[in-house]
Amino acid sequence: MGELSRRGLIAAAGLIGTGMAEPPSRLHSMRPKSASEWYTDLATELVLTNGKIWTGWAEEPEAVDIGISGDRILWIGSRDIDAPSAPPSVKRVDLGGKRVTPGFYDAHAHPIDSGVQLLLQVACDSPSIEEIKHRLRQRVEQTKPGEWVVGFLYDDAKTERPLNRADLDEVAPIHPILVTHRGGHTGFVNSAALIAAHIEETVADPPGGRFFRDANGRLNGRVGDNAKTRFEELSSRAPTREEWRKGAELITRMFASKGVTSAVDAAGSPEGLMGYVDAHDAGALKSRISCNIFVDFVPKMMAAGIKTGFGNEWVKVGAQKQFADGSISERTAWMSAPYLDMDGKFKGLQVTPREELYAKAKAAHLAGWQLGVHANGDVAIDEVLGVFEQLQREAPRRDARFRIEHCTLVNDDLIRRMKAVGAIPIPFAPYVYFHGDVMHFYGKARTEHMFAMRSFIDAGLMPPSSSDYTASPSEPMMWLQSQVTRTDPAKNVWGPSQRISVQEALVCGTINGARTTFDEAERGTLQPGKLADLVVWDRDPLTADPMSLIEIKPERVMVGGKWVFEA
Repeated sequence: MGELSRRGLIAAAGLIGTGMAEPPSRLHSMRPKSASEWYTDLATELVLTNGKIWTGWAEEPEAVDIGISGDRILWIGSRDIDAPSAPPSVKRVDLGGKRVTPGFYDAHAHPIDSGVQLLLQVACDSPSIEEIKHRLRQRVEQTKPGEWVVGFLYDDAKTERPLNRADLDEVAPIHPILVTHRGGHTGFVNSAALIAAHIEETVADPPGGRFFRDANGRLNGRVGDNAKTRFEELSSRAPTREEWRKGAELITRMFASKGVTSAVDAAGSPEGLMGYVDAHDAGALKSRISCNIFVDFVPKMMAAGIKTGFGNEWVKVGAQKQFADGSISERTAWMSAPYLDMDGKFKGLQVTPREELYAKAKAAHLAGWQLGVHANGDVAIDEVLGVFEQLQREAPRRDARFRIEHCTLVNDDLIRRMKAVGAIPIPFAPYVYFHGDVMHFYGKARTEHMFAMRSFIDAGLMPPSSSDYTASPSEPMMWLQSQVTRTDPAKNVWGPSQRISVQEALVCGTINGARTTFDEAERGTLQPGKLADLVVWDRDPLTADPMSLIEIKPERVMVGGKWVFEA
């Protein structure tokens, strides 16, 4: 990324004129070379030998050896094809017969925001309400009276009961507290927070939001989607540039340790994008990032001449991101039928009116941006598909690759329309396993149409895998176990008709992921000319008991020809 391009990024972030010194970036634009060019131009520098390598490459699906030059794969060798000779001085790594796969691709996550949260907020990922209160109380004791305390990673389905206003009042009678659900769509606040936000008991629900109440009609502290916005505005502190950089380093190191070598930041900001660039320039970025940009920031970036694809193979701009509805794990997705075990009426939340979705999508579409819209429920997906269909009638684009983020509850007609308009569903991979404790809100029948990997694959939609971290773990082997078994830790089965094979799950987590960001020429398979991003596993997922896939761990992870994790 040259200095001129970098100034465009800074302008988009609104930082020009602030007096910040800008060191030259080491990011650069690279034209992908053909396999023949790589063979001609390069010499083998590293050989990985004696492995069981699932390449994902149709021409040579299983290999034993891989030759690497710089950050690229130069050749592969199998039992049927002799590997090219390399001088004895070339470094060799004996894989000991271990299974190797391409690096995994988390097609929808929130890396840098969660990295900054890990630095600054209170982790509330405990199954015990008392332990969560203890952690919050420790932070309260370190915080000046009246200042906000913020927690994250909370999951109300994992605790003995949901956190409530009384719990947080006990922890902090005068400090306002906001604890956000790990899914990001709901929060839990105390009375001091309600006072700080000027929210009274008689408050009406805002459009696209909900203030939840107890059996007596009193606010219970839970706030959903647009009802949460005011508390976030009051409690937030803009991270420093160094905190953004550290957040990018911390989270990509964590992702890489699980075997995730590429990820989509599903709702990024210019400041977050700068954090990824800074981490890369410091040599500290361990996973590749395609950064979708939240819709509010896109006009500034368009004014700076930036659009989807700006960047290089380490950090680049992805799609424009909008929201149509709420959450699956937090039960605010917009559906045609009510949730079970609730009030018998609630069908979720429409977060953005269709007119607004369309207007902002059209502006970005015409400016050359890929579009990504969060839509979980079947009503929300129907609305988003209508927007995509209208855009293709009015301003058709070849291979637009519209993204439906999550695309959870579907039916045959929605799938047919996705295929016709060229939309890509971006489904949750580990939700059946990790969030099995909330599946009863949907019922056994409805889960046959949720996280519909079998239906998507059979329709030729090439779905990727994603975690939505922090909503669920960015752990590929959890993804595989969830997709293959459709079983939660309590051995409940949810939607068995949507089971897929281990090999199909590998394709979703690698090949299909790369395609969602137009990176299939560079990543997703292990073949000559592509980036040397791969994982060496301690056990073979292709032969393991599917119910034990989650126990398989990476031994080594390589990104761009360099080991970024070694157990």
